[in-house]
Amino acid sequence: MTASTTVTDIAANLQAVRERIARAAARAGRDPAEVTIVGATKTISPETIALAHAAGLRECGENWVQEAQPKITALSSLQPRPTWHLIGRLQTNKVNAALRLFDVIQTVDSLRLGQAIAKRATHPITVLVEVNVAGEATKGGVLPQDTPDLVAALQALPHLVVAGLMTVAPLAQDPEEVRPVFRRLRELRDRCGLTALSMGMTDDFEVAVEEGATIVRIGRAIFGPRPPARGGEQ
Repeated sequence: MTASTTVTDIAANLQAVRERIARAAARAGRDPAEVTIVGATKTISPETIALAHAAGLRECGENWVQEAQPKITALSSLQPRPTWHLIGRLQTNKVNAALRLFDVIQTVDSLRLGQAIAKRATHPITVLVEVNVAGEATKGGVLPQDTPDLVAALQALPHLVVAGLMTVAPLAQDPEEVRPVFRRLRELRDRCGLTALSMGMTDDFEVAVEEGATIVRIGRAIFGPRPPARGGEQ
């Protein structure tokens, strides 16, 4: 969005997303209240995030720890306080900073990372297990066949509250192409006895909701085209 973006602009976008979620939930016989919108705020300025908060957005997702830190600090006076999700890959050397910044870490994909979080956490921290359902070499995530064992191992660690599973679906021209990815993640979630299911972004969130998503991570549909990324790992 541009410098002239207003609360009204973002509120209209949020309402449109909610209406699309409601229609998708109705098609699946679900209650749309079961679906949480996490605004994907990578490269979005604190000022624009504050507008989104004023428009009713209460959950935000950042990809990079070093980008999130100044933004979360700048927005620390927002009330009610947003819930901050880490939705990008986490390196073990950034765990301490992540624990100070985030309420939810959605991208735990190894026992090593889970152990590092558990060792450094001083309070319960909600985590999701990231699953590479499609087996894409360029993406993080545990393989589906290894997910139940990883979930069980993480549940045995102190401080970790393993709430559910997360995935990033492959890019596809037709959202229907990734429906099997979302369906498989839901089946894995059920097999593991978990609740949360974070899947679906701007291009495919309606299919994700039809397949059981409880969290959708929405960027462009709320904020418009992204400014250029500043680069760097978290």
